[in-house]
Amino acid sequence: MADAVTINEQRLVITAAAHTVVVKVGTRVLTLADGTLNYPRIERLAEEIHAIAAAGRKVVLVSSGAVGAGMSLLKLTSRPTDLAKLQAVAAVGQAHLIQTYDRTFVKHGRRAAQVLLTADDVSDRTRYLNVRNTLASILEFGAVPVINENDTVSVEELQTTFGDNDRLAALVTNLIRAPLLVILSDIEGLYDGDPSLASSKLVTTVNKIDDTILSYVRDKKTGLSKGGMASKLAAARIVTSAGENMIVASGRRDDVLTRIMAGEEIGTLFQARGKGVSHYKRWLSYSAPAKGEIHLDSGARRAIVEQGKSLLAAGIAKCKGEFRKGDLVSLCDEKGSVVARGLSNYSSEDVTRIIGLKSSKIAQVLGMCPYQEVIHRDNLAVVE
Repeated sequence: MADAVTINEQRLVITAAAHTVVVKVGTRVLTLADGTLNYPRIERLAEEIHAIAAAGRKVVLVSSGAVGAGMSLLKLTSRPTDLAKLQAVAAVGQAHLIQTYDRTFVKHGRRAAQVLLTADDVSDRTRYLNVRNTLASILEFGAVPVINENDTVSVEELQTTFGDNDRLAALVTNLIRAPLLVILSDIEGLYDGDPSLASSKLVTTVNKIDDTILSYVRDKKTGLSKGGMASKLAAARIVTSAGENMIVASGRRDDVLTRIMAGEEIGTLFQARGKGVSHYKRWLSYSAPAKGEIHLDSGARRAIVEQGKSLLAAGIAKCKGEFRKGDLVSLCDEKGSVVARGLSNYSSEDVTRIIGLKSSKIAQVLGMCPYQEVIHRDNLAVVE
């Protein structure tokens, strides 16, 4: 009982401090068995989201369901397999999905604001800032941003069973520095085995996403991640490493959001790791695409990861890929694992020429030495 009280108190502290909440709702929560929209469920979720906003918090909704809405309108009994038809169905359904949310919000004097994003909208620095400013303005008006990946032009979301809205929700959480992301799924949370087996138990709290946690969603024979929970663990890495919390719970539970915000022990809590990081470092860590790789020797890895130092040419072991000055690159350790990401002061061609050199020798090779550091620590972010 003491442990339960401690967990409840812990969750209550987290939810009480969540001035901004991102709620992600999966397709299977919003649709019936035949793939069409579950209107009563959507209306109830909208009611709960309004209640959270009415309590003085800001709420951003990342919602799947455009295809389900389109299927409902077009009276389709099965999800199309052809990509062009899927995109067409999503185009038909997206406006209807927003209207469904809006009808409930309007009852309480609130409006839904449609925001369709693609990966480029959060990878490009200027567009990233524009999205952040737009979302802030929508929230100032008291409206609820309803975000979805732009299925009519983006193919990745539609070509996979579970989509990429988990990652999108995590990036949005980092974008607006929301202290809490709630992902509503069709299962109760993370289990230590197959959720369909009675022997599997719900993991109520995750302090660190280590090999044990990852093993819960890996196939024992192939070692590959499986199911929708794999994408949720990837989202949890993004959110928790930036200093925020994430909860995965069943969206089919009655009053699930109300009970989560009351601090009840529902679903799986992924706890924040360390202090929150700046908007810029969040963008460097996860939103921007890496153009290449710089591999570090053990000394450089230690200096960057443990001591917060800049990257010097002397600590570079090898360079992979082609990139220009100012491009973002991944920094890898001796095993090839990414340990940091940053903006390079040199092109890949120049980096290759100065590998292993002391900074004082760079001018002799390149004819000039515009920067002592290959990547300055101010333009570098350590990642898990």
